[in-house]
Amino acid sequence: MLVIRDVKKAFGDVQVLRGVDLEVEKGDVVAILGSSGSGKTTLLRCINFLETADGGTMVFDGEIFRMESTSKKDIARIRKKTAFVFQSFNLFANKTALQNVTEGLIVARKIPKDQAAQLGRKALEKVGLKDRENHYPHQLSGGQQQRVAIARALAAQPEIIFFDEPTSALDPELIGEVLEVMRELAQEGMTMLVVTHEMNFAKNVSTKVIFMDQGRIVEQGNSREFFENPREDRTKAFLRMSTRNGEQ
Repeated sequence: MLVIRDVKKAFGDVQVLRGVDLEVEKGDVVAILGSSGSGKTTLLRCINFLETADGGTMVFDGEIFRMESTSKKDIARIRKKTAFVFQSFNLFANKTALQNVTEGLIVARKIPKDQAAQLGRKALEKVGLKDRENHYPHQLSGGQQQRVAIARALAAQPEIIFFDEPTSALDPELIGEVLEVMRELAQEGMTMLVVTHEMNFAKNVSTKVIFMDQGRIVEQGNSREFFENPREDRTKAFLRMSTRNGEQ
């Protein structure tokens, strides 16, 4: 479904991605782990062309793209099949939950308002916010705002959703409600790439885990194998530290 090869990205003299390879199959839930500064978010942003990679290729739905020179037209086509959930919600403060969900459908995808509203209500119901469609962001908790953001992604009916640390901006007591929505999506077969520090999610929900360090993938494999039998010393050290910090 999605294959990337030799993706590189630098910011000035800092090499953030040093030739990353990754394969994602339909229905995969890929947890991307690593310490701060390891390149996780930059990788996700390059895959969705929020950042322009310096080099690398992408194969998506059978088409091959040079990531450093993909046209705006092709990027728009790719994004019609994908969705991105940011850690900071990125909701419009002056729009209701339903309006936040439908805005992109109406403006970017030219879907009629009635049809967009129908899709938006279905998506809000999916994330447990059917009764909050007329609430503005300031009337919602952080967890509810992030669920609106997930509903916005779902309403676009994507083939794959990218999550960039979706719980990192939330208070601890609100994290569970967001992870539960993501767990349900995984059970239904939604393909997801998730940059996360939530070890329980990575261990119990994801199908694959990749561990990044200094711009490279140090280790990857199915979730059970990754957590039960890590091969690389750097991976073992990361997992020990995560356990010590209570991220089991």
